[in-house]
Amino acid sequence: MTTPQTTHLITHETIRMLEHKSILYRKNVLQIIYAAKAGHTGGSLSCVDLLNVLYNYTMKITPQNFSQVERDHYVHSKGHSVEALYAVLADQGFFPAELLYTMEKYASNFIGHPTRSVPGIEQNTGALGHGLSFSVGMALAAKKDGRSDRVFTIMGDGELTEGSIWEASASAAHYHLDNLVAIIDRNTLQISGRTEKVMSMEPLEEKFSAFGYAVRHVNGNNVAELATLFESLPFEPGKPNLVLAHTIKGRGVSYMEDNVSWHHRVPTDSEYATALMELEQAEKALEKTNGQH
Repeated sequence: MTTPQTTHLITHETIRMLEHKSILYRKNVLQIIYAAKAGHTGGSLSCVDLLNVLYNYTMKITPQNFSQVERDHYVHSKGHSVEALYAVLADQGFFPAELLYTMEKYASNFIGHPTRSVPGIEQNTGALGHGLSFSVGMALAAKKDGRSDRVFTIMGDGELTEGSIWEASASAAHYHLDNLVAIIDRNTLQISGRTEKVMSMEPLEEKFSAFGYAVRHVNGNNVAELATLFESLPFEPGKPNLVLAHTIKGRGVSYMEDNVSWHHRVPTDSEYATALMELEQAEKALEKTNGQH
């Protein structure tokens, strides 16, 4: 397993801020799904920390610079887990938070997959396997234009069975796209079960390395580890970056964690109350810890 580089630039205050936002985003995800009576709960909860660190620490994307070309870019390849992205974009100020509760309502642009009709979203995704191809094209365009843009994308691990992932990967290495950051939300579950039972994919590090990526492993639900890892981009000059983010599906809610039934499911009234209670307890525990420093 490749060991991430460490730069120790992240502060204790920043870590605590990120940890607090992850809890708030998880609450938002549940609130959105509960109100809409639809949504991909487990996968959204597994990738919340990734999106949190990207938007609040690593990427240079804001409502103010979004219309500009020369900035960082993000493509949400695992488009079915859009609720996590909606929660983060609302917090970033791309649109009023109350719009989140129009999801799946008549005439709302907030549907079950990302569309460019929602402020802050760069590409329509949801047909799995397309996000990496979009990202490769965007990274290549930046290189050809001599720009400093970086392009980030999060893919689901079940998405890796799409052949377009590997075609895009060959292109990423061929064109030396070290401004491309491909992140895999490796929670080991997809809609029909364990990824390795549905379609064996391991050894992933060796496969992506063979395609020319610089590969790093990280705990994808640990904001401090994520922030530190992303500080070391690019991992190797001239190579596209691949992050194997080991996560837990349904992270943050005990009865949802590592439970395939929560791939697409709406909490009942009692389940919803229990989930919010657990997250509020986690928030209070974090505040108590902060008060001791």
